[in-house]
Order: sequence, then structure tokens, then C-alpha cells
Amino acid sequence: MKVVNKILSLFLICSLFVGCSNENIKKEQPSNEQQIVKNEKVTFLLDWTPNTNHTGIYVALEKGFYNEIGIDLEVLNPPEESTTALVAAGKANFGISFQDTMAMAMNENEDFPIMAVAAIIQHNTSGILSLKEKGIDSFKNLEGKTYATWDNALEQATIKQVMENEGGNFEKVNLYHSTVTDAVSAIQTNVDAVWVFEAWDAMNAKVNGLDYNFIKFKDVEPALDFYTPVIVSSEKYLQENEETAKKFLQATKKGYEYAIENPEESAEILHKYAPEYDVNMLIESQKYLANEYKAEVEKWGYIDANRWNNFYNWAYEKGIITKDLTNKGFTNNYLE
Repeated sequence: MKVVNKILSLFLICSLFVGCSNENIKKEQPSNEQQIVKNEKVTFLLDWTPNTNHTGIYVALEKGFYNEIGIDLEVLNPPEESTTALVAAGKANFGISFQDTMAMAMNENEDFPIMAVAAIIQHNTSGILSLKEKGIDSFKNLEGKTYATWDNALEQATIKQVMENEGGNFEKVNLYHSTVTDAVSAIQTNVDAVWVFEAWDAMNAKVNGLDYNFIKFKDVEPALDFYTPVIVSSEKYLQENEETAKKFLQATKKGYEYAIENPEESAEILHKYAPEYDVNMLIESQKYLANEYKAEVEKWGYIDANRWNNFYNWAYEKGIITKDLTNKGFTNNYLE
């Protein structure tokens, strides 16, 4: 009997030790909920297939900059519908738009709930591309030439303005009514001049060994130095997710600044997401944009109110828009 009591006593003592031991383990080990910290899901809607305007986004993804600050970023492919309208409607948290596109949207609806929160490129790098043999080294020389137009009022007013600034007459331009998707092929076939971005189509022409002319709108008319492209979000999302918006832009800024310092590596990263493009062209484009993402400003993404408003004032004076959009549609508050 005494032996049995001893065994029971030992069993109880061991049980107490084991119980205490297990309890200590429970206290020391966090629960599964404590161990797993879920990143916040954020969606980003592209305006076009991945290109060097988007490099900073893909660099930030590849380098883990979003994960570092608790964001799980999903990049959405460009839709057939307007990216600007979809972001405004809350179908994506962020996306890419253009100041001229925003002008038309806000003109139709003064309360259109869109907000530019960062400039991807500091200045307007778009202009007219043509083969050098066509002699279009000024906007005036578009007279008698065939220009591919997509029949947009703001687009044609832009061409008219820069031609008039150089003493040219827009009425003497032969308009080819078609949206060109391959500018380099177009200028070698049925058109003389196409509106393009220097970082993409001009660099493509360079890599393909073409002798070409490229003239920028902003060099002839300062009001046309508008912001294109920009990162946008809806006013509702920004109001309800202020800290997330700031974190998203913090990581995005880090991606673009990395691309500025490491253009060739960044082009290689982009090529992983867009393997259909010639990597040499991407490298040329990336080297060009390394000097354009920030240009002369200290902070990537900064939007200058004077330049923003100058473009809208010009569009208003020309009757392209009928509403005064001064100081509307942009903020630098989320870049802090």
C-alpha cells in the first residue's frame, strides 16, 4: 500500500512539473495569430503593358520594398476600359493616369473623385517622332506632312499651338486618322510623324538604327510641360487609408530611386515581367529615364502646382475644357 501511495505521489509530482512546463511553453510561444502578420492587400492598375514608366513598381516588388512595410501589392493588367475611370470608381486602389486625361474627365464631371498623388516622370517627355529624311526638325515643318491623329481635341490643339509658336499653319497638315500602336513601323510606312514618348519609341528607333528627329512640345510651349504619367487614387480610398497610401508611395519611391541609381539592373528586372521586349531597348530607355524620373527636383513624385495649373489654364483658355480646374486633381500630401 505504501508503495502504491509513493507511486501515486510521484505521478502527481511529475504531472505538476509537466503541467508547469507546458504552461511555460504556452506563455513563451505566441499564438498562430501572433506569429502570422498578414500584409495589407493593395491593388495597382496599369495603363498599358509593362514598360519603363512602370519600372519602379516592379523593382519595388522584386526587391521586397512593399513587403518590408506590410503591403502585399497586386499589379493588375491594363483593361479595355479607362484606367482613370476604374480607379476613380474604386475598382483598384492605385493606378496610372495622365494629367491631360484627368483634365477631360474632371471637365465632364467637376466632382470626378480622382487624385494624382505622385508624378512618375517630372516633365513631359512627349513630342513628334519622324525619320530625319522627312526634314521635320521643327513643328512648322509639319506643314505638308502626314501626321497620325487619334482625333482628340486636346491632342490636335497641342499640335496647333506648337506649330503657331513657330509660325506654322495646322490647316496645312495632312491628318491620318488612326491610332498608331507601333510608331517605329508607322514612320517607315504610311505616316511622316507620330506623337510619342521619347523614352519609349525614340529609344526604340535608336536601337533599331534609324536616323530620326524628335522634337518636344515643352521646348516650344512651356504650358505643355504637363505631368504625364502620374500615379492616381480615388479620393475615397485616400481619405479612408491615409497611412497605407503613404506606405505604398514610400516603397514606390524607393523603387524608382533604385532605378535611377541602377538603370541597367532595373531594366533587367523589368524584362522578367515583360520578356516580349528587346532587353537592349529597355536598357536604353531606362538610362534615359534615370535622368527624367526626378530631373531637377529633390523628391521623386513631387508635383509642382504652378506647372500643373499652367496646363489647365492653357486648356481652359483654348476652350478645350470649360471648367476652371485650378489646383484640382493633385496632392503632395502622401509623399511625406
